[in-house]
Amino acid sequence: MYGAIGMGSRWKTELAKILAVLWILGSPVAAMGDGNLDAGRRAYEASDYGKAVEILQDAATKNPSDGEAYLLLAKSYFELRQYDAAIAAAEKAIGVTPDNSVYHEWLGRSYGEKASKTSWLSALSFAKKAQREFETAIRLDKRNFGASQALIEFDCAAPGIAGGGEDKAQPQIEQLAAMDASEGHYAAGNCRRQKKDYAAAEAEFDKALVDAKVPDLIFDIGDYAVKRKEPDRVTAVVSAGQRAAPRDVRIKFYRAAALILENEQPQEAEKLLREYLKTAPTRTAYPHPAVVHDWLGRLFENQDDREAARREYETSLQLEPRNKEAEEALKRLRKS
Repeated sequence: MYGAIGMGSRWKTELAKILAVLWILGSPVAAMGDGNLDAGRRAYEASDYGKAVEILQDAATKNPSDGEAYLLLAKSYFELRQYDAAIAAAEKAIGVTPDNSVYHEWLGRSYGEKASKTSWLSALSFAKKAQREFETAIRLDKRNFGASQALIEFDCAAPGIAGGGEDKAQPQIEQLAAMDASEGHYAAGNCRRQKKDYAAAEAEFDKALVDAKVPDLIFDIGDYAVKRKEPDRVTAVVSAGQRAAPRDVRIKFYRAAALILENEQPQEAEKLLREYLKTAPTRTAYPHPAVVHDWLGRLFENQDDREAARREYETSLQLEPRNKEAEEALKRLRKS
């Protein structure tokens, strides 16, 4: 087609410049930004968040218009519990793409965690900012169920002075249920959990598990059931997890927890927990290694192996020094 136009030398020169630019954009040098993003993502997936931050900072410097680099940087800081840095990175992602629902969701999550780690007066300000970000995320994408769940949890848990209120959550729960029944049941159950109405929460969680598709939703119910020491519900979580995400390593943890609660197949339970420790990422939505060592301690206590139990609880405390369950378990072992 270009030949039919009959270009003069000026246009040929301009074409040569354009082709040169296109060649550069396709070259390894230009692809470095994407390569850094991929490397940063691999470090993040491997739970090497410090390395991910280093790589992603470089990627963002070289390509400041890459919102995904800033998002992954925010998520890495989030896992490092550096919430100020997570907030700054998420804000930069939004600066690049203001209408990205997920970016606003993660800024809201970062504000929420910051609120839980600061003084009451500051917490109030951060909590309100979190609420606004979740609302924005939902306005931009009504099917952003993660943001919807976060906003509903906020409204059910936060006092009116912080902008919360169960009366605000109920219409949101109904809207969510109309789009996805399992998400609606989970949201209703989570709201009742915030109010310590555990019987109602469990009824909703059981309904949510029937057709749940999102692993994080399923295994959050698992966390609830484990803390409440409900082996039958933990087993239901395992079944739901196997349907939704059969390769998810969290299945091993919850299967082991159910066996320990039932005091059955101790060797299988230990095997599952050891495999989980070797393969699971260290990430917010996954049982922390300290918690896994707590369960190994319980396993050995069930077997009356006090020395092995003590080692596991001490390991748990080394990994998470403020782990009250491990502290209480060690006190119990010293007294008995």
